[in-house]
Amino acid sequence: MTKALSPSLPIAYSKEVAAARQRGAPIVALESTIITHGMPYPGNIDMANSVEAIIRAQSAVPATIAVLRGTLHVGLEAEELEQLAQTTDALKVSRADIAFAIAERRTGATTVAATMIAAALAGIRVFATGGIGGVHRGAEESFDISADLEELARTPVIVVCAGAKAILDIPKTLEVLETRGVPVVTYGSKDFPAFWSRVSGLESPLMLSSPAAIANFQAVREQMGIDGGMLIANPVPEADEIPRDEMEVFIARALENAEKDDISGKAVTPYLLADIFKLTQGRSLKTNIALVENNARLAAEIAVSLAV
Repeated sequence: MTKALSPSLPIAYSKEVAAARQRGAPIVALESTIITHGMPYPGNIDMANSVEAIIRAQSAVPATIAVLRGTLHVGLEAEELEQLAQTTDALKVSRADIAFAIAERRTGATTVAATMIAAALAGIRVFATGGIGGVHRGAEESFDISADLEELARTPVIVVCAGAKAILDIPKTLEVLETRGVPVVTYGSKDFPAFWSRVSGLESPLMLSSPAAIANFQAVREQMGIDGGMLIANPVPEADEIPRDEMEVFIARALENAEKDDISGKAVTPYLLADIFKLTQGRSLKTNIALVENNARLAAEIAVSLAV
């Protein structure tokens, strides 16, 4: 591994990422909670390898981000990725606790917010994920709102996703993003997607139809000194989607089960995703993999456009 200081925190770069930084090649950041908390082994390592391969095929370099035994890693070697995929006790780290994992020499998988922080430290401008966190249903009582939204408002990274996770309150999530001044752009559609489904029933605030247009939009924002990130919502391929009306039935059942089992805090999203996997007999996971791969492809195309 190549050590670097950015600005004073030791960061371990994989050989591939270190070489890409040196020659100014486009890099795409990837989160790691989808590996440790999103799906079981060995499906998780197969997905991780597939996503990295898709990014390389678009002439960009993948940088999976995680904290390994107290060291922030930007890019993982093949053996490190394999070890992470088999880890059963990794912390799920966001803005509040990524520094804790480093200080206490722990292993932690990064959420959207933590991945954005690490990407910005490493000078990476584009990040591909599945779906962002947001305002949870019933947040008017629980006050459960993901740190992802605040991070998007403050950290200058383009986040490519399939929309907010459909288990969330999507209208309120979009409202918070608008209030915080985060551009929300749907790629090639006027309809904002809902993770497993191509449409959420809500019109997208903005729409662009090419990676070059997205890169140009970001360039103008930077020229104007506008802070914060940008959210690119990339609808799941039509052949892989689960229609919204069908998904809402599964989500409602999963939410009922979570309430019955008294699930709260960081445990909510992994619980709901696991329960929806059971309710859909595995279809949700297949769609999840397809949309992550689709997002990785678009993110790489954007990163290449930014590097031109």
